[in-house]
Amino acid sequence: MGADQATPAAVEARGWGWRHASRIAWALRDVSFRIEPGERVLVLGASGAGKSTLLHGLAGVLGGDEEGESTGELLVDGAPAVATRGRAGLVLQDPDSQVILARAGDDVAFGCENLGVPRAEIWPRVESALDAVGLDVPLDHPTKALSGGQKQRLALAGMLAMRPGLVLLDEPTANLDPAGVIEVRDAVDRMLQAQPATLVVVEHRLDVWLPLITRVIVIGAGGVVADGPPREVLVSEGARLSADGVWVPGWPPRVPPAPSAGPGETLLSARGLAVARVKGHPVATGIDLDVRAGEALAITGPNGAGKSTLGLTLAGLLPPASGVVTASADLADGADAAPIRWASRDLLTRIGMVFQEPEHQLLAKTVRDELAVGPRALGMGEDEIAACSEELLARLRLAPLAAANPYTLSGGEKRRLTVAAAIATRPRVLVLDEPTFGQDARTWAELVAMLAALRDEGSAIVTITHDHEVARALHAVRFDLGGAS
Repeated sequence: MGADQATPAAVEARGWGWRHASRIAWALRDVSFRIEPGERVLVLGASGAGKSTLLHGLAGVLGGDEEGESTGELLVDGAPAVATRGRAGLVLQDPDSQVILARAGDDVAFGCENLGVPRAEIWPRVESALDAVGLDVPLDHPTKALSGGQKQRLALAGMLAMRPGLVLLDEPTANLDPAGVIEVRDAVDRMLQAQPATLVVVEHRLDVWLPLITRVIVIGAGGVVADGPPREVLVSEGARLSADGVWVPGWPPRVPPAPSAGPGETLLSARGLAVARVKGHPVATGIDLDVRAGEALAITGPNGAGKSTLGLTLAGLLPPASGVVTASADLADGADAAPIRWASRDLLTRIGMVFQEPEHQLLAKTVRDELAVGPRALGMGEDEIAACSEELLARLRLAPLAAANPYTLSGGEKRRLTVAAAIATRPRVLVLDEPTFGQDARTWAELVAMLAALRDEGSAIVTITHDHEVARALHAVRFDLGGAS
């Protein structure tokens, strides 16, 4: 590896902006700043402010003229960012989009191989990177068997092994358990101590990164709206930033009131349940739980404990490895008592599912049409569908994007869209896997308020989450999978 790839990079934006080819509005515009080599910068802003676009631009992966239009300059070490791709390592919001190879070790080695790192040096780097991010799996472990949070650590390990001069992290801890969040932050710190680099990290919640960063840049509608040392920016701009949706310590978002009535009947029950993605290899066993009308249930636990697999099993999308999931007679309403035997149409108003990866359930060509898919399948009238869609678009701050292709949205916008699409069918049971990742404080509060309203109308809410504030805000009963294996 050349010496130029081992030194911290300088970054500069000069009136830079980007507009995606399929959009009328600019993702961001008139952004100007300079980051000196070795600085550690946290980029803040409301959901959809263009933070991820900025990181993609710095990594040189936005594409050419056919992908969009740019203004101004975005430079790394004084050269256009697109010409310096080997200098930057990028970890994206969605870890699935970065898994390339079938085995964990090969996936981590992939970037090093592309950079021409000598073979004898690659595997010590791979093992060191896996250890640094706390991903304790064999080198030949199948990547398809990793949980969402484990895939996120895998992506970070692949970037760490490359030893870039510019480290770009796009919400790298979004799907990690609390211990994993600290572990990854500390892994980045150790890497920067051993291999100095310039750090630019995008996160909505900044508490965990405050001990590591030296500067905060806030992106807004007019470009850079605040820039300086973290404490200075948060003290002087705290009220305004909070009003704009930025997560600011000491400025918590509003939360809904506690439910006014106790829970109703049990709609789903699991007894002696074991869950598995791969037949014959259960990830969690001995599960007994009840999902009750008018109540929120929070499924918590460390990454890899089987939370997402349990959610899919409760939602009738995976068969139990053993034991049973049973729907009440009221919920089944003439269908089989086992949700796994229901047709997709039967599930629509009975059990809704919001996957951890939003892309796995996007179906339509526009945001507005995505909200109409479920209601239209149920035979709702077009006027009713339109009214419901407009309300959801407004409440979740998606109205300006109504005509956009869902795949061009930011991670947080995609998450709000998939939650809204599930709510549109008014299911009796709604299972949500990490429903609040990628949200600013305003959209977090709106999502939580909508889930609380659905709960108070008598639906059961099951949220799989590392966000303990969601569980508290929904006054949820907790079911901790612990270290089940």
